[in-house]
Amino acid sequence: MMPDSESPVPEFDWRVTSFEGARREQLRRWARLPLEQILLAIEEMQDIAHALGTVPAGQSEEIVPRQESRRQ
Repeated sequence: MMPDSESPVPEFDWRVTSFEGARREQLRRWARLPLEQILLAIEEMQDIAHALGTVPAGQSEEIVPRQESRRQ
């Protein structure tokens, strides 16, 4: 049995379902972050890439492991 009054369905922005739309949304979300959080995220991604061995060729010499005391 269905209720008489249906709850409104939230509108969905279908533009974010394309690769281009997803990229724009990703950039919007990054733009809302404070600079400190952006830098910490980039450093963390760099650490993960280095740990997984997915550092692009020719850049491994540029990456210097950070000391944990710098992160705080």
